[in-house]
Amino acid sequence: MAADAPDPGPVRVALLGCGNVGGALAEMLISERAAIAARTGVELELVGIAVSDLGRPRPPVVPTELLTDDAASLVTGPGVDVVVELMGGIDPARELVEAALRAGRPVVTGNKALLAETGAGLAALAEAHGVDLLYEAAVGGAIPVVRALRQSLAGERVRRVTGIVNGTTNYILTRMGEEGIDYAEALAEAQRLGLAEGDPTADVEGYDAAAKAAILAGLAFGSEVSLADVWREGISGVRAADVAFADRLGYVVKLLAVAEQVGGGPEISVRVHPGMVPRSHPLASVRGAFNAVFVEGDACGELMLYGRGAGGRPSASAVLGDLVDASRNLRAGVATPAPRRRATPVHPMAELRSTFYLSLDVADEPGVLAAVAAVFGDHKVSIRVMEQVGLGQEARLIFLTHTALEGDVQETLADLHRLGAVDRVGGVLRVIVPEDGVDGP
Repeated sequence: MAADAPDPGPVRVALLGCGNVGGALAEMLISERAAIAARTGVELELVGIAVSDLGRPRPPVVPTELLTDDAASLVTGPGVDVVVELMGGIDPARELVEAALRAGRPVVTGNKALLAETGAGLAALAEAHGVDLLYEAAVGGAIPVVRALRQSLAGERVRRVTGIVNGTTNYILTRMGEEGIDYAEALAEAQRLGLAEGDPTADVEGYDAAAKAAILAGLAFGSEVSLADVWREGISGVRAADVAFADRLGYVVKLLAVAEQVGGGPEISVRVHPGMVPRSHPLASVRGAFNAVFVEGDACGELMLYGRGAGGRPSASAVLGDLVDASRNLRAGVATPAPRRRATPVHPMAELRSTFYLSLDVADEPGVLAAVAAVFGDHKVSIRVMEQVGLGQEARLIFLTHTALEGDVQETLADLHRLGAVDRVGGVLRVIVPEDGVDGP
């Protein structure tokens, strides 16, 4: 009988950041160390935590002797096998991740902004040094969408990925749709519940979702996609009346991240914007702060991954899964192959076609409707449905168009902004996967 292999000892983990997700991960690694080892066969030992403020309160289970404000020394010093980066932002996270990879240490990160900005370069650096760069928590929290696209669907010809990937905006739009409250009230409620930051710009203006869309596009199509390639619109212009009108037509309003092939390839489109989703579509049932990613491929057909997209423990669960994978690979002397990346042309947003919903507040005077309709006609945007709602001295005009070019609609909006009788251009929504009888892409 062969002798038992020597015990390799625990995998020593350095953690950068101890905020919402980092603190939850630290608690798991300390409190559940034996249980994690029993489940996975890998013993993980947290040996250091880099923080920016040593005096800030931490989870009671975290020993103060693990804390340091010298992240660079922790990453490159002795006694560390794997680095977990949960600091967020670009700098100094980029320098620290690069230093860890150059030192031959696998890196697990949940930093969507960093990956959207420099993901291809970091992946190349990890491959050059034969170590893992894993980032399941960067998109969808606990939802294993990165692993699905990177491994399970690696050979699939993906046509489109459509995601609800920001819990804050989904909560706001859910409340607007189900309770009829306006955007400001729904946002304030999300802030009281801790679902939205005091400055919610990154969420409500689509920056967070755009970073995730770039990551999804890179995984789905093997493309080098950066944040600058992503068309971005947020939800701050969506009104309760827009959501109510969509509901009457059988649609639910969602902030969507879309990455798709255009015309069979090789061009792709990557964008984030509010959209009208038919109630029959699986994404329409995703409520509250939950996330979901809907994948369409040649062989797999349609599939959806759904779950909690944010929060300390759900996101820490995804990080822990990557950490176990990286540790197993380290012990085996292998690394997860990096996704193949290539330069891919991004299709101009102006050349995409869709059905559009638009709302305008106008002076309630004779001739205004004709003037507005003329602007649509000048840009070859055909009106399918029009509704007028009286608002005292004003009127609200609501339009649903036939299929139109994005560029033509944008020019229409620009001219409407300049029209004296138009007081405000309200919601602009694209119809996603239209029902029978409604034109669409």
